[in-house]
Amino acid sequence: MRIVFLAIAAALLSACASVETPMAKPEWTLLIHGGAGVMRRAEMTPGMDAAYRAGLNDALEAGSKVLAGGGLAVDAVEAAVRVLEDNPSFNAGKGAVLTREGVAELDASIMDGRDRNAGAVAQVRTVKNPIRAARLVMETTGRVMFAGKEVDAMAAKAGLEIVPPEYFITPRRLDALKRAIAGDWQPMDRHGTVGAVAMDKAGNLAAATSTGGMNAKPPGRVGDSPIIGAGTYADNASCAVSATGDGEHFIRASVARMICARVQMQGMSAEQAASATLDEVAALGGTGGVIVLSHDGSAALRMNTEGMFRGRADATGFRRMGIYADE
Repeated sequence: MRIVFLAIAAALLSACASVETPMAKPEWTLLIHGGAGVMRRAEMTPGMDAAYRAGLNDALEAGSKVLAGGGLAVDAVEAAVRVLEDNPSFNAGKGAVLTREGVAELDASIMDGRDRNAGAVAQVRTVKNPIRAARLVMETTGRVMFAGKEVDAMAAKAGLEIVPPEYFITPRRLDALKRAIAGDWQPMDRHGTVGAVAMDKAGNLAAATSTGGMNAKPPGRVGDSPIIGAGTYADNASCAVSATGDGEHFIRASVARMICARVQMQGMSAEQAASATLDEVAALGGTGGVIVLSHDGSAALRMNTEGMFRGRADATGFRRMGIYADE
């Protein structure tokens, strides 16, 4: 009997030893993305690779500084996105893709998980940082979304930095537009977006997204990035999401809200919810990626494409950037 007891005890101890101890939730966490799509190592020069990673690192630095100093998640995501909007390597702000008419029409949104307050703008043409205009809408109008020239006028009246439309245009995007008009579509010219999600020291969540949309898009076309519940969502009770990809499909699948609903109502982790929702997008024929931060601290940087510009940093000192799907 004693031998049997010892054998059972040994088996129980062995089973307990194999159970992984959950990692403690970092004091704060920041995730960013710079768009998902076709990113192949063979087509990425060393200079391009380095420039993208440097841009992602700069955005992580800006957002991390806010969070490490005890700042709010909503301030951190705005800070990170503003850096990406100012970097011509990405499709947001300066260096955004152009419409068929050769102008930049910019969209952005931001959401505060504390009270689900949100702001969004579309078809912006002269606001240097559209994410600032989105926050202006959130904090001062009592509304959620404004579009067109009224946004530019509102931002100018509020003292946001205004630039001429030519500020956003770069030689790279002009070349991409010319190729598209000629029927020569290059995979990396197709679309892109930037975004950030964060959890601050108080456990508050926030999300922000900004984009120039799709290369050679019809003027007036708006994708998922400024749509609360499609491209952006944040709620302290569930999660924070910023999405990038085929906007029409992401709108139809209500991607950002669906991920958070799966976290809150089905108890899924960020990774599980992101994967299940991107499967729905794929079933509709769409591709893209998401960054997700759950209220429990679990995180996901998920894509169904060959790559996604992305990064993560937290209070433990962890910091990592990635471009290709296999890294």
